[in-house]
Amino acid sequence: MPSSQIHRPLRRPGLAVAGSMVILGIAAGPAAAHAGVSASDPRALAEHVTLSFTSEAESDTAGITGLRVVLPQGIAPGAVTLKEAPGDWKLTVTSDGFSVGGAALATGTDAEYSITVRQLPDATSLAFKTLETYADGTVSRWIETPTDGREVDNPAPVLKLQPAAPGAKPIVPAPSATPDRSTPDGTAGTASTPPPAPPASAPAASPVGVRTSDAADAGRGTGAVALVAAVALLGGAGGFWWTRRNRGAP
Repeated sequence: MPSSQIHRPLRRPGLAVAGSMVILGIAAGPAAAHAGVSASDPRALAEHVTLSFTSEAESDTAGITGLRVVLPQGIAPGAVTLKEAPGDWKLTVTSDGFSVGGAALATGTDAEYSITVRQLPDATSLAFKTLETYADGTVSRWIETPTDGREVDNPAPVLKLQPAAPGAKPIVPAPSATPDRSTPDGTAGTASTPPPAPPASAPAASPVGVRTSDAADAGRGTGAVALVAAVALLGGAGGFWWTRRNRGAP
């Protein structure tokens, strides 16, 4: 039997293995970056929970400079504080969540930070839509949420929650003023002091274009004219009555 026929069956398994490796390599490709979140107490209505976030670096030429997070319903921006972050990164409260960032991280370095939440809402899962910004201006948007079990290309970090502990209840918000916005360094702004109310004894405003003294003089003049008219009217009536009386006398 020719040697070529002897070795032919031995070559086929090797080709099959090589082909399978190529297929797996194409399917897997380079490791896809993602953003994730975990909790120190992943239960609904848990209090003073630490949420840890990780955003994997995607760029080979620029480092991450900041992350913008939209909080899920049930977590107020004012109920979040920064616990740990890279270097000089700071947290700034926004109208619908918060942003955390600072000097650019080294290229290829993942962004890892943690926040403290006053209380988690009564829910089964929480999605934290995240925008990841790089030093060159590139923005990665991890904002998609899976629906009907389908996978998405840029999934938002999702935290699965366990049922609430027995007796757990929502915290009643404390009566305090909430600042409209925060300063760039992440400190809360302060409400402006309202202007003082005008004194209760303040005189009424004079008509437009007329001074107070002029208005008083005008009032006195009008009263004098009315008095003269009344005297003249009485004098005329008295004279008329006197004339008729004299005519009727014998």
